Amino acid sequence: MLPIVLGITGASGQIYAVRALKFLLANDFGVEVVASKAAIMVWQAEGIGKLPSQPQKQAEFWREQCQENGGKLNCHGWADIGATIASGSFKTLGMVVIPCSMSTVGKIAHGLSSDLVERAADVHLKEGRKLVLVPRETPFSLIHLRNLTLLAEAGATIVPAIPAWYHNPQTIEDLVDFVVARTFDQLDIDSQLIKRWGGGIDAD
Repeated sequence: MLPIVLGITGASGQIYAVRALKFLLANDFGVEVVASKAAIMVWQAEGIGKLPSQPQKQAEFWREQCQENGGKLNCHGWADIGATIASGSFKTLGMVVIPCSMSTVGKIAHGLSSDLVERAADVHLKEGRKLVLVPRETPFSLIHLRNLTLLAEAGATIVPAIPAWYHNPQTIEDLVDFVVARTFDQLDIDSQLIKRWGGGIDAD
């Protein structure tokens, strides 16, 4: 099975990244993880802990956060633009950026690659592979909306971090998992993390 690239940026809501990675590792996917420089700072701000800057120690950190030993996990430094995922010749199943900051959205939308997250996303667009962005921001400015529109027109799929309630969530993880499940739907992966809509509502 081809690996999935998981980009993590400096938007609030790092729990989305943890739950996404937990699902992938638990189901024996190969995952190529790259966290932006800003993501490392946000981890500390959200009280989760300090994300190490060294890729080898990052792998240990992620597995501890996810409590998962399965799958294949490779981590890359945010500035390592010579990494495998920076090349179109490295085949993948697709890329997910979760959570995705508006700074990252803007740079990808305009073809700027100042770090490995942005370069890997640019590669997926140019190669016609699946790129799923999960923006976590509110409200959206006109600039945000135009950048998101540019990305949608270029072939990316936008999955805002907006949960639903029809599956009767009981915990924060239930709300997060709804977004994670809908994200992986875009890669044709049925995560089975949520109860899907079954209809049956009577309208008066």
